[in-house]
Amino acid sequence: MEWKSLRGKKMLFGVAGAALAAALAIGGGIASAAPAVPSVNLSVGTASGPQDVSVTLQIMALLTVLSLAPSILMMTTSFVRIVVVIGFLRNALSTQNVPPNQIVIALSLFLTFYIMAPYWGQANEQGIQPYLAGEITQEQAIDNVAQPIREFMFKQTRESDLALFVNLSDAERPESQEDVSTMTLIPAFIISELKTAFQLGFMIYIPFIVIDMIVASTLMSMGMMMLPPVMISLPFKILLFVMVDGWHLLIQSLIVSFK
Repeated sequence: MEWKSLRGKKMLFGVAGAALAAALAIGGGIASAAPAVPSVNLSVGTASGPQDVSVTLQIMALLTVLSLAPSILMMTTSFVRIVVVIGFLRNALSTQNVPPNQIVIALSLFLTFYIMAPYWGQANEQGIQPYLAGEITQEQAIDNVAQPIREFMFKQTRESDLALFVNLSDAERPESQEDVSTMTLIPAFIISELKTAFQLGFMIYIPFIVIDMIVASTLMSMGMMMLPPVMISLPFKILLFVMVDGWHLLIQSLIVSFK
């Protein structure tokens, strides 16, 4: 019996070894048949001249701008006002996460593209295309691209907000818009946009607060203290918003507010 058991173990190990050898052979065949994958080598060396240093600094500046591109897109365009107003609408309706954050951000982005299209078109025609054609220098291209964006921000910025940051910067009083630096204009534009967005949000809240007050008073008079008023008022809010075509009015008001 022991001899048969030992013989069975040898046969088992033999089959396992044959299977392992077959697997290695198949793997080797696949590896040999697979196409060669090119390798990428990155090396860090010393600059051989001022031109290499300049190119390196330009690449670093480009990477920095690309990493800050979302912030630049949000803080120098109409995105701030749009996303804040839609957020106020969602809170006024008491719908919590309806519409979802992804929908709110996507809608705000597409409305931003629609509103900013004329200004971006001017920046492309005056700055990017001439630079790509070699007609102007890089510094002139940056100035030409920033000019339409600055024009948009000046239209939406209140003089009091702009004066606040000019006084805080301890700079000389600018005689024209060209004398105002972009670093002073951007924060003034942001707080102006927030103020306008809060004003629009206040107007959105008024009709929905009236519905909440009516529902809460009715439930209290009926003695239903434990029933949340939001649960009853939510359908009436949605019904009111749909009947007056709320999305149409909201988007129209937002776009008109930038003109």
